[in-house]
Amino acid sequence: MILNQISYLDCIVFLIFLTPQLLIHVGLIRTATWLIGALPSIIAQVFVLPYQFVSERYFTPFKQRSPFVQGATPFQDFVIRCVRYAFAFMPAFLGRVFFSKAVSLPFLRFRMLRHGIVTSPLRWTEIKRPGLKGIWITHNQQEQPDIIVYYCHGGGFAMGSGFFYMEFLLAWVTLLKEAGYRNPALFALEYTLVPDAVYPTQLQETLSGYEYVLSIARDHSRICVGGDSAGATLMLSFLLYMTDHPELRHQRPGLAVMISPWVTIVSKNNRNTSSDYLDADTLELYGRQYIGPKVPYDDALASPGNCKDIKKWTAASPEKGWLFLYGSEEVLGPETRALILLLKNTGADVDSKEQRGGIHAWPVASLYLGESRDARLHGLRSIVKTTRDRIL
Repeated sequence: MILNQISYLDCIVFLIFLTPQLLIHVGLIRTATWLIGALPSIIAQVFVLPYQFVSERYFTPFKQRSPFVQGATPFQDFVIRCVRYAFAFMPAFLGRVFFSKAVSLPFLRFRMLRHGIVTSPLRWTEIKRPGLKGIWITHNQQEQPDIIVYYCHGGGFAMGSGFFYMEFLLAWVTLLKEAGYRNPALFALEYTLVPDAVYPTQLQETLSGYEYVLSIARDHSRICVGGDSAGATLMLSFLLYMTDHPELRHQRPGLAVMISPWVTIVSKNNRNTSSDYLDADTLELYGRQYIGPKVPYDDALASPGNCKDIKKWTAASPEKGWLFLYGSEEVLGPETRALILLLKNTGADVDSKEQRGGIHAWPVASLYLGESRDARLHGLRSIVKTTRDRIL
């Protein structure tokens, strides 16, 4: 199921769904307190954002514009400016509601109805077991999948939900079907968010998710693990974890897809850029909250980029290798490049696609903001092509 670009109407409807959920889950007093405190900043942005948008987009020479703006449509440019402000100044307890199931699922239903779709052609089921929650998506629930994607969402460990990614995940499974797989399936993990729990709870849940997927898959080599941002961190940590456990070492997945991975949680190389919407200081705050007070920040399982052991990464690499997708303008770009170089030194099959002028998790964001169908699906098609080439 592949829908069209997000519209301004969609944005308005999303806010309509969001407002009551903020009152329910955050509370009137807490929401109002934050809003009153942030009001001067919000009012300032009402004037500053449009001024900066018009100034850079229409009165700045092309070569002096930020790399992202050079290639972005006006709609993409303005939305990302708003996201940049929200990421830097909006507290996680509000962002958590923003990305929640209670907001995202009704919004997806609205998007479907606007496209004339009453019932999704793909079926999804919520999995709820002790120590494990997630979303199972497949074409035919009665038939054995011939490939399974195991996905972890991003959100700085403090926010996010598989339901917010649902449109992206449904499109992924749709493209796998079009690529020739008989019954592709996907399991999206719903891990516990900070501050409800800290590391290693999320890693343990990632392990439980993989064991669940293994129980369904006939062949571990037909499993593709993936994630974006913090979700990719969990997958990297999980792959390193497997190397120390013989019962898992020989059940490595076939392929790993890393979308804008948060390779090293706390790093001086995570620096702001003129294009990306991430803020390095906010990221570090989220990262320190995730690791918690009892684990060193250079712990390799909590922060995979701190592992420089080539033998360890050789053992952690999936049988069919890696695919990395990231933007040249990402805050997290330097650490991603360093990991790619290290993995190539292991002899693993590593394919990296660095988008010029690209920003964080653009393969996900572009599905919603892309102007054309090709632009929206470009990242996903790269993923599906690599998957098809390596997992027949």
